[in-house]
Amino acid sequence: MVFENCDNMELMARYEDNHFDLAIVDPPYGIGADKANNSNNGNFGFNKYHSTDWDSSRPNLEYFNELKRVSRNQIIWGANYFTEFLENKMCWIVWDKKQDNFSFSDGELAYTSFDAKLKFFRCSRSFARNSEGGRIHPTQKPIALYKWLLSNYAKEGDLILDTHVGSASSLIACEQMGFDYVGCELDPEYYEKACERIKEETAQADMFI
Repeated sequence: MVFENCDNMELMARYEDNHFDLAIVDPPYGIGADKANNSNNGNFGFNKYHSTDWDSSRPNLEYFNELKRVSRNQIIWGANYFTEFLENKMCWIVWDKKQDNFSFSDGELAYTSFDAKLKFFRCSRSFARNSEGGRIHPTQKPIALYKWLLSNYAKEGDLILDTHVGSASSLIACEQMGFDYVGCELDPEYYEKACERIKEETAQADMFI
């Protein structure tokens, strides 16, 4: 298990072609999500997050080329913001947040490199937040979502890559399901919070074993 506070391009440069079996990533969409919840200060159950500029721009073509170089397959959240960088594939994923007509998006889209049918994952964002101990990151996704992804798209023994760890939901899912992983988070404060969350969640899991 490897989790580092570093730049994702520097991390990927260390690895040979197809080193990872599956990359599951949630890059910045360039829509200002890093600022969206700072003013709420607890409204709708959100925390007040520290101000950064991580969502001020999107990854470029170089990032996606490098991601495809080091991983055999990819699942990329927010891929509707990156369509010019991705090949046409049938197997998209839809996270239905079960929050129709709410002020936030009703769902999110992920591109996959697999040739398979489109799939839905249905899980209320508020249920995930309450059942997983709150949120440490403004774009935090449920651990249950990543466990569903691993169940459907990863095989036993696969090595998983996450280039934008954020809240560490992906790494916690890997820990709980026995997948080895490599991940990185550039922001030092989110990295520290993610490390704490991994420790807390794995400790809770160990308590029930």
